[in-house]
Amino acid sequence: MKRTILICLLAMAASVAMAGKPIQTDDVWRHPGAERTNCRRNIAIPDIDGYRTLKCDFHVHTCFTDGQVYPSGRVNEAWNDGLDAIAITDHFEIRKNKGMQTGDMNLPYEIAAARGREIGMLVISGGEITRHKPFGHINALFLKDANRFPRERMPENEQAALDEAVAQNAYIFWNHPGWPNDSCTLYPMHERLLREGVIHGVEIFNSKEHYPRVLQWYEQSGFSMLANSDIHYMSGQQYPEGVLRPMTLVFAREYTVDAIREAMFAGRLLALYDNTLAGAEEYIRELVAKSLDVRVIDAKKGVVEICNKSDIKYAVRYGSYMYPVDIYAHRTVRLTVPKGTRVTFVNCVLGYGKYYETELW
Repeated sequence: MKRTILICLLAMAASVAMAGKPIQTDDVWRHPGAERTNCRRNIAIPDIDGYRTLKCDFHVHTCFTDGQVYPSGRVNEAWNDGLDAIAITDHFEIRKNKGMQTGDMNLPYEIAAARGREIGMLVISGGEITRHKPFGHINALFLKDANRFPRERMPENEQAALDEAVAQNAYIFWNHPGWPNDSCTLYPMHERLLREGVIHGVEIFNSKEHYPRVLQWYEQSGFSMLANSDIHYMSGQQYPEGVLRPMTLVFAREYTVDAIREAMFAGRLLALYDNTLAGAEEYIRELVAKSLDVRVIDAKKGVVEICNKSDIKYAVRYGSYMYPVDIYAHRTVRLTVPKGTRVTFVNCVLGYGKYYETELW
């Protein structure tokens, strides 16, 4: 909280200095505290040993395709929302907004990246290959040239689009497998692409829906799971104050695009959506351990205090309790948990019907 206030005050001071004019006169009396353009939400999610935890959204659309926000505005929104990196993933084949059509598919990323450099935020080049099912929608990240992808939305060039993504050494993931027909089907082509390592990840969460069936596929194939906004509208409409935007947590060695790329190909990521973590147990274990401090109050009775230092609300079940107990963000709860009791974190998902378990002390 103190850091947030300090950032806001510094930003206000900077805006005053840049104005170069008195801000309190009989003609003009400026109120820098009345807007929050330069005020960022700080999301507390701890780093893990050896890595920085970067909060990322790898599915973002702009007005150059079917979104409503200019690329630089997408960067501003994400920075305000507390993210560390975004990927611009406009559709290669769709141009719905009149007057915004462009022959240069790299332009939205270039505009966003320029704004990212101005405010110190990472922007990744990407695009969405858009077809009807069974192929569906597939994102490709870390592109070298988006103009090399087919522009026509035809089944005949699906493989050509994928081949181009592979040729550019892209990170490829399957988007919203349950959309638009509310049915998740692992088609033979996806089984093949996962088996061959062409698809590296699958969205378990997109916008406001998650796909439990993905957990079954994850147990079979071991791909990475991602959570993204797939944002088309304004961020403030979808994720108002107090609501965490869905994100993919990437455990990177440093704060660079190259470090994010290395981490993603290495599988060091977790999906975070609606206070739910999904992914590999080794990273969930570390994140939980770094988020929670346990203080023993009465060892004989098993009374402990659990302090949650993160912005993730954890939910635990243990003993004879039928319903989970919430460990709220930035709160301390007192529980009676005898030493050695196995505690199930029901918001930390390892597979279909499988949750992270540990002993608190």
